[in-house]
Amino acid sequence: MKTFLMILILALVPALSAGAAPVNGKMSADVDPHDKESLQRGAQAFANYCMACHQAELMRYNRVARDLGLSDEDVEEFLIFMPGVQAVDVMRNAMTSEDAEDWFGVAAPDLTMTARRHGPDWVYTFLNGFYRDEGRPLGVNNTVISNVSMPHVLQELQGLPDPVREEVNGEERLVGFELNEAGMMSPAEYRRFTRDITNFMDYMAEPVKAERQRLGVYVLIFLFILLGITYLLKKEYWKDVH
Repeated sequence: MKTFLMILILALVPALSAGAAPVNGKMSADVDPHDKESLQRGAQAFANYCMACHQAELMRYNRVARDLGLSDEDVEEFLIFMPGVQAVDVMRNAMTSEDAEDWFGVAAPDLTMTARRHGPDWVYTFLNGFYRDEGRPLGVNNTVISNVSMPHVLQELQGLPDPVREEVNGEERLVGFELNEAGMMSPAEYRRFTRDITNFMDYMAEPVKAERQRLGVYVLIFLFILLGITYLLKKEYWKDVH
């Protein structure tokens, strides 16, 4: 029993990440569907930095407004940048699939369900996993998706980490990063920024997650009460037998 509890506690403790994304493994995003401020910041960051190429056509702006405590006017002012788009519309991008294929070789995927498919830690690690690679057409690579076709759109904020390589068993391998070209944000600020984007993407993938967790508490309380009532009922039925 003690061993099981120790394993459970260790599984619930989030991993601490102090720098760039690890070369092997994932960083912990520590998403929180109840953190409205983080979700609002993430929505604005997603609209500003992601939606030029990507879209989230399974999500509507007015649903975001309702869930995150925003007015339709806030959404139209801070999240919508395409002319003619209104709060009732779905979150489509500004770039056509044809242009994306011409410029990057592949159309940018829809991001609505990305956090559901890969997990928020995958998204967070990807956003923190870009590094300089002069051998790539766009000059960058990524630890999560090797030879990624996507440019580092957050480079002005993070800077561009340089790879650190060492010879391991006669083979040169990537073992870490060194941030020689700093961006507008400190490493801690950039991690918070990408955590907010990840938090918002996790919300988009399951908008009812916060409500589901809230209701889950009441369901567990009900089940514990029902357990007590059932136990007392069992004793009443069997008292003459025992």
